[in-house]
Amino acid sequence: MERLSLAATISLAEAALTRNGAGATAAASVARALVQAEADGFKGHGLSRLPAYVAQLRVGKVRGEAVPVVTRPRPGALMVDAGHGFAFPALDMAVEALPGVTHAQGIACAAVTRSHHCGSAGAFVERLADAGLVALLFANTPAAMAPWGGNRAVLGTNPIAFACPLQGDAPIVVDMALSTVARGNIVAAAKKGEAIPPGWAFDADGQPTTDARRALAGTMAPLGDAKGVALALMVELLAAGMIGASYAADASSFLDDKGPPPGTGQLLIALDPAAFGAGALARFATLAGMITDQPGARLPGARRLGARRTAERDGLALSPALIGEITAL
Repeated sequence: MERLSLAATISLAEAALTRNGAGATAAASVARALVQAEADGFKGHGLSRLPAYVAQLRVGKVRGEAVPVVTRPRPGALMVDAGHGFAFPALDMAVEALPGVTHAQGIACAAVTRSHHCGSAGAFVERLADAGLVALLFANTPAAMAPWGGNRAVLGTNPIAFACPLQGDAPIVVDMALSTVARGNIVAAAKKGEAIPPGWAFDADGQPTTDARRALAGTMAPLGDAKGVALALMVELLAAGMIGASYAADASSFLDDKGPPPGTGQLLIALDPAAFGAGALARFATLAGMITDQPGARLPGARRLGARRTAERDGLALSPALIGEITAL
């Protein structure tokens, strides 16, 4: 393994993106997001995504020069058209605009349409929590899960993220896909030729499989069985049906350069806890303390903070093969 500083890794990723057609703003946004995911320990949303992103840039499946456009159809509603570009610059705009509107009104939301893979969803709600807000993010993704009792994928793994500020401490961050595991974990296993654990996925015939490649040709196992499918349906309706983005069944893959732009969507909801009276932050801290006071217990998001601190101090440990692949791009 080789170690690169976070700044050097961002520069390397940014160069690969700009050389393949990404605009400067988009390249910087995507590079930061991928490196943060890598630093936080979410390698399935990290630099391993870069070759697929570049392949999609080259054929126009992702429009590298797209500039997101923000409109405000209602006082508390922002609409961000990603223009079939990367999701990250569009979400950056949403995160930048939401605090002002939310502090003024108590609640606001931002819908991102004609979008793409949003990576580590927790990163965006964490930034809103750093601004003193409670935040949720719902994102739909290309079809990967079948309805309960079915065998044809019509729902995405559809991540949900939540963040809550804590006085004098890092925010609580919850970030989960609604499949048993994130699809990126299976992609990584397939690239390495490794088996996956039982219970992660089904093959194309609807049978449980530990073969990562057969799993990618089949469907993901939902988190909590039928309950996970119900939640994925909820996200599909919020992040696609309500805002006019592509449903999972109509979206092309995030993983290859085949087909048209996926056109998926994201919905961010932000709330100002001060809108409901003083003391909310203190109450948040009280509940957090009930958890952290127990030996061995930790708050959601604590592990990513530890990984992030290590990466900031020591840099990222990357395989020479991955560095070479990115450099070649």
